[in-house]
Amino acid sequence: MDPIDPPALVSLVEIRAAAARLAGVTVRTPLLPFGAPLPGDRAGRPRVWLKPESLQPIGAFKLRGAWNALATLTPEERARGVVTHSSGNHAQGVARAARILGIRAVIVMPEDAPAVKVAGVRADGAEIVVVGPAGEERIRKADALAAEQGLVLVPAYDDARIIAGQGTAGLELVEQLAELGMGTGPLTVLVPIGGGGLAAGVTTAVRALRPEATILGVEPELAADARDSLREGRIVRWEPALTGRTSADGMRASALGRLTFAHLAAGMDGVIAVSEEEIARAMARAARQARLILEPSGATSLAAWAFHAHELPADGPVVAVLSGGNVDPGTWEALVAAGERAGG
Repeated sequence: MDPIDPPALVSLVEIRAAAARLAGVTVRTPLLPFGAPLPGDRAGRPRVWLKPESLQPIGAFKLRGAWNALATLTPEERARGVVTHSSGNHAQGVARAARILGIRAVIVMPEDAPAVKVAGVRADGAEIVVVGPAGEERIRKADALAAEQGLVLVPAYDDARIIAGQGTAGLELVEQLAELGMGTGPLTVLVPIGGGGLAAGVTTAVRALRPEATILGVEPELAADARDSLREGRIVRWEPALTGRTSADGMRASALGRLTFAHLAAGMDGVIAVSEEEIARAMARAARQARLILEPSGATSLAAWAFHAHELPADGPVVAVLSGGNVDPGTWEALVAAGERAGG
């Protein structure tokens, strides 16, 4: 990132405007109590709360940003149609938003995208273009289609409209904590990082409303480019051959975007990296203890709490944002079984 010309950051005003656009379209996902009640808490409240974005209409948080981006297009842009590239959840978000708004959508997806995500995109009537597994190939193809057909490119994460839309999850969780009587004092928020759109938006909203909060990103050990980027103060790239090893297909981005990095560098306190075994064990715990089906990416923040509690502040509630639950049944069953064998 060029320190002389840093990008403008998304504001709380923009996130609130996105929330108004999303009203009636996305779900205000609940804060679910997780674990045993705290000693002496007369309301029986635990320390940890889960925000399951897996309960969104498309099974993931991505509808927030996709709707905000498409809803703000001009009539001329809507008439041209949109194109994006995604391994799955952003693709589903754009496909659903485009279907509701009556916009043509072309989605570039990798050949190894989970079948459940491909099916979701197809069910919403979007046109799918399949390319190889490398992220750069998806980007090149989407750019080419935009140029050839006059389509409007909708980025997956490095876009102010996307960040503002995803930030509504952070706005909600702060409001919900206040409703539960936890509107002040220490707070820790755990949020997954892929390309950084969700993390950037949640960080912005929480930092603005609860400046005392500790905000920690979470990503797989096998795709820990954001951790390295924040440590080194620059965008660090991991090659697709490395990030492709993680089961968390929604977190295989090779690098943060310029805009998402700027947001995380400005407001995030650090990043926790979780192992593949920890992800599988968290998926098992989510199913058994919270009755939630999570995809590997969606289980990373729960894994951070379950296995890295010593890296968190000792006091105050902990909110784990669970980013999604779109996973092929066979993959889910195999990972949960492996997680149970490893100790659950």
